[in-house]
Amino acid sequence: MSRRIVLNVGGGNKTIPLPPHYAGWEHLLLDVVARDDVDLVCDARDLAAFPGDAYDAIYCSHNLEHYHRHEVQQVLAGFHHVLAADGFCEIRVPDLRSVMQAVLEKSLSLEDQLYHSPAGPISPLDVIYGYHREIETGNPFYAHKTGFTAETLTACMQQAGFTELWTAPPLGVHEVRILAFKQASGAEQRRMLGIPSQEPR
Repeated sequence: MSRRIVLNVGGGNKTIPLPPHYAGWEHLLLDVVARDDVDLVCDARDLAAFPGDAYDAIYCSHNLEHYHRHEVQQVLAGFHHVLAADGFCEIRVPDLRSVMQAVLEKSLSLEDQLYHSPAGPISPLDVIYGYHREIETGNPFYAHKTGFTAETLTACMQQAGFTELWTAPPLGVHEVRILAFKQASGAEQRRMLGIPSQEPR
């Protein structure tokens, strides 16, 4: 059996670990900036121009919010195009509903600390508009240009042609995590990803 390939879209660098269910997979990193560990230098909006059916999975963690709202479908259409027929996407984005609830329930100002990350304290403004410390250094790629809830991200994935979608437990705080399949998931995929034996949602 050939080795499975996961395309990590906008993952920054390979020192940031993938979730453990990708252990043993070939890890290819796509980024718009060329670096030593980047395998494919590309803007994700251009993926539809690449050969199709090339990857078994796409992992996209906290990258989709860096595109304008009207560009999201273009990116997701590219994901759908380059995935193998039995492939899936794992998408993680900030959960704006969770952030807004926390602001109201805890009476936070937009610049108060919402949570602490390895990069430092994160405010509601950082989640909504992008991490200000990186943006202030002149790195525009950290700016956020749109936002999601579980419902809006699911609708975007359905519009892009994904037929089976699951809202999975988040791996981070104030996060939405969606698993989206081009066709019905297989038993091995469901075991690997911890998908319960029930209808998708």
